[in-house]
Amino acid sequence: MSSVETDQDAREATGAHSYGRYLEEFEEGAVYKHWPAKTVTEGDDHLFCLITMNHHPLHINDVYASKTQQGKNVVVGPYVYSLALGISVSDISGKAIANLATEELSHPNPVFHGDTLFVETEVLEVKESRSKPDRGIVKVHTKVLNQDGVLVAEFKRLVLVPKKNPSA
Repeated sequence: MSSVETDQDAREATGAHSYGRYLEEFEEGAVYKHWPAKTVTEGDDHLFCLITMNHHPLHINDVYASKTQQGKNVVVGPYVYSLALGISVSDISGKAIANLATEELSHPNPVFHGDTLFVETEVLEVKESRSKPDRGIVKVHTKVLNQDGVLVAEFKRLVLVPKKNPSA
């Protein structure tokens, strides 16, 4: 019976794609255009609504939604945020100790079933921790754009990440 290597650093040393970044690997002003993008389906939206018990008819009732300003179902905002956050994990918070805060979350335009969401994140600030030398805080600004380049959501967040070389 063979053993499975479960240490992330050891697995990445084999040539596997690095998952997340250490503090030293973030550079202020860098913009990461995350991959892959995701097409939002009616099933995605309805499942998220049902799991979170958000039964607002704008999201799950075609007849109701057809009589609203948008004329059709609108994807529930927390799903858009959760999806964008998830898409960014491999580039931003894959090595995170903790997500500390989300700030300035907005949804300037609606998302509809069938829209494909593209996510990109800019590094705004990188700071070493004053109290613990093995980590630091990264502040990022994430934008969510649909297939037409329309901004549908954006937010800033603070992520606590480890240093690769804590003694440096």
